Amino acid sequence: ESHVQIAARRLASKFGVVIDLDIPKIPYRETISRTTSAQGRHKKQTGGRGQFGDVYCRFEPLPRGTGFEFESEVFGGSVPRQYIPAVQKGIREIMASGVIAGYPTVDFRCVLYDGSYHSVDSSEISFRLAAHIAFRSAIPDGEPVVLEPIMDVTITVPDDAMGDILGDLNTRRGRISGMEQAHGNGVITAQVPLAEMQRYSTDLRSMTQGRGYYTMTFSRYDIVPAHLVETIAAEAKARRNR
Repeated sequence: ESHVQIAARRLASKFGVVIDLDIPKIPYRETISRTTSAQGRHKKQTGGRGQFGDVYCRFEPLPRGTGFEFESEVFGGSVPRQYIPAVQKGIREIMASGVIAGYPTVDFRCVLYDGSYHSVDSSEISFRLAAHIAFRSAIPDGEPVVLEPIMDVTITVPDDAMGDILGDLNTRRGRISGMEQAHGNGVITAQVPLAEMQRYSTDLRSMTQGRGYYTMTFSRYDIVPAHLVETIAAEAKARRNR
């Protein structure tokens, strides 16, 4: 954080380049908590050839970190084989924008289990759009949640600052996992949401008079507390409307 600020000041003074610095965006994700199903039916009639695609999809939650899986249980040609990849492509397209705050939806399986087609009007684009409709219809009933990155944090500070650091971590939703002494300093290990670690370098310098330092690595994604979701969604919407 401080290195970026120093570099920006140097660019401004040496080359007259003004750089706008902003807080990095948190890579939130969304997922579902229970299995849900829906039909997606896209039908459009025009003067000439129309569009028709009809799918029934089941969405199942997967363990954290799994990503996305797609399966077809279609038998008997209710959805012709050549259109099944279009359904998968449609789900991949629409899952990039979740239903809560517009963040990518992860850790779920989509199972295509039925559908129908028209011998003239069906096409790949029709089945892609039908998949979009199935996703948008089903996911709100799957108890969707927002996920946030959780970080492993190790903080080294003078002994006389330990109390302040521990209290501060508590306000940041941190979970202390260990404390020990090393070379006359206190070492705290904790797991803290990345959203709560923004500008931490500046705050740590202030609390320790420049004598503390920390390291931080990614641990996992976990569910955002319900009382924070509305704020996250509102902030995401505001950024999209800029």
